[in-house]
Amino acid sequence: MKILIVEDDEVILQALQIKLTKDGYTVLTHDNVSEAITSLDEFVPDLIITDILMPHTSGLELIGIVRNKIGKKIPIIVLSSIGEEDTVIEAFNLGAEDFITKPFNPSELSIRVKKILNKKLK
Repeated sequence: MKILIVEDDEVILQALQIKLTKDGYTVLTHDNVSEAITSLDEFVPDLIITDILMPHTSGLELIGIVRNKIGKKIPIIVLSSIGEEDTVIEAFNLGAEDFITKPFNPSELSIRVKKILNKKLK
């Protein structure tokens, strides 16, 4: 299974890549939405994990692009230090599968990833 991670915090990005690679996933990482969108032409992930607040284009815009312009039904987990109800609701309305507030436990994220991917296989 392939996972695309879009996160501008290098420490979080590396930690997620290490954890999910150890869990047996093929992981591609980007620190911005533009590169992530471009990579979708060649790397079609089974799951996307994205931060919301990033330079230039937000993770919320990424969700909209994946859902509306690209037309792919890839599950998306949103990570954010913004736990405001409006942001969470907007992420879900755009098509996010899950929302995790930072800071988070990598093991919890791993369990949520596994759950979503197992559901996708059914």
